[in-house]
Amino acid sequence: MPPVNVLIKPASSACNMDCAYCFYKDVSQHREHAFEGMLSLERMERIIAAAMAYAEGVCSFTFQGGEPTLAGLDFYRQVTALERRYAKPGVEIRNAIQTNGFAVDEQWARFFAENRFLVGLSLDGPAEIHDRNRRSAAGKGTFNQVMRTVRLFDRFHVQYNVLCVVTGPNARSIQRIYNFYRQQGFRWLQFIPCLEPLDQPRGGAEYHLSVEKYGEYLIRIFDLWFQDLKKGVYVSIRHLDNWLWMLLGQPPESCNMTGQCSIQFVVEGDGGVYPCDFYVLDELRIGTVGQQSFAQMAASDAARRFVEASLALPDDCRACPFVGLCRNGCRRDRLLTDGGLPGQNYYCQAYRRFFTERGQQLRQAARLVMQMRAAMPPNDL
Repeated sequence: MPPVNVLIKPASSACNMDCAYCFYKDVSQHREHAFEGMLSLERMERIIAAAMAYAEGVCSFTFQGGEPTLAGLDFYRQVTALERRYAKPGVEIRNAIQTNGFAVDEQWARFFAENRFLVGLSLDGPAEIHDRNRRSAAGKGTFNQVMRTVRLFDRFHVQYNVLCVVTGPNARSIQRIYNFYRQQGFRWLQFIPCLEPLDQPRGGAEYHLSVEKYGEYLIRIFDLWFQDLKKGVYVSIRHLDNWLWMLLGQPPESCNMTGQCSIQFVVEGDGGVYPCDFYVLDELRIGTVGQQSFAQMAASDAARRFVEASLALPDDCRACPFVGLCRNGCRRDRLLTDGGLPGQNYYCQAYRRFFTERGQQLRQAARLVMQMRAAMPPNDL
């Protein structure tokens, strides 16, 4: 039995914001039922029991949406009680939640801190950049509400990282975004390239991130980060962390950097289970909690086909000197072949440019990180 991570959507696709680039709104609209209902505590209990029965070493529950706080704080209090009931010796239980922070109050912050939830907080940068795409259901900017949540998290010592969606306009403003994060004292960051609608060609969305802009962004964010590193300040940026670990002989933790898909066990509000957050589609459903075990779902034909579709490596990738770090990126960014299978990554030339122009500095950064680790107490870096 492996370590298990279950990604749960307790509020399905429901959200209290209306972000321009929301990939899950688009995904849900490609299903027969866009909203699969609020997850009941009875279903949640089945999820916890089944996951604990399958897990070995670590059992992680990550709550996403839509907006997962819409399930209500009492729901999560019951979740932690159920986790204690089904806990078994030798298995560590971990909880994480990705939230827009729009409606988080003191009670939420206190709960996250007391129950050691790792919180991902969506914040695209300073007000004029954040509010460009991350707006309320009424069409108003949400920056002030999110910054109120930041202050609550700091006050209650919540463990959190900040997630920024990289759009074309955001990529042009990456120095302002990074400087803002540093001024706020944020040191745990994720930058996620925006996703465009499933059935539309690249470039149609106003927030489109072009290959050229993504390449420029990769170089600029690395340069800003590297300047801090050379001063002895380590800022965790997820994709850079993973490349450093790979250079240091460790496997990447981010699924989009492994070179192939894995089964994530994404649970929707009706108990349906899917292999990946980007592909919560009717035709890719691998089972239902309470009807099949996690082991049966992982071994299902639907799961096998999903993984196998990600295994092919284009000839250009095989001949590329950077394939060991790039690994053709996330399947969602791979262009479809004439046969309908994932092919070469849309951002291939952006990655190639980055590794060509900054590969030497990236290796230098890996050596600096090794030196910093050797000089620091455990868990400080």
